[in-house]
Amino acid sequence: MFEHSTLPLAPRPRFFRRLAWSTLAGLLIVGISLGIGIWGYMRFEQLDWLDALLNAAMLLGGMGPVDKPVTDGGKLFASLYALFAGIVFLVAIGVMLAPIVHRLLHRFHLDDEEN
Repeated sequence: MFEHSTLPLAPRPRFFRRLAWSTLAGLLIVGISLGIGIWGYMRFEQLDWLDALLNAAMLLGGMGPVDKPVTDGGKLFASLYALFAGIVFLVAIGVMLAPIVHRLLHRFHLDDEEN
């Protein structure tokens, strides 16, 4: 996906396109995950969409749910969604930062070859 370490550094326009696509992919991952959370809270806890959105967003953001689950299905969903949300958060950040990290490492590698 990115240039090999033996190739020159990508031009800035290409880098910014990669950054935009990575950000879009990360936001898509978060959006789909938020949709899963909203669906689960509406299905298992019978919350309206706004309360379901709040609970799902708080879990994805690492804060924890606002409403305490009361049903067994809701408790099971909330616990699995919390684990899922923690992983999704890390994956989304990794996807969004990948072009920046690659460019920095590539630049450091190029600096080593010049010396």
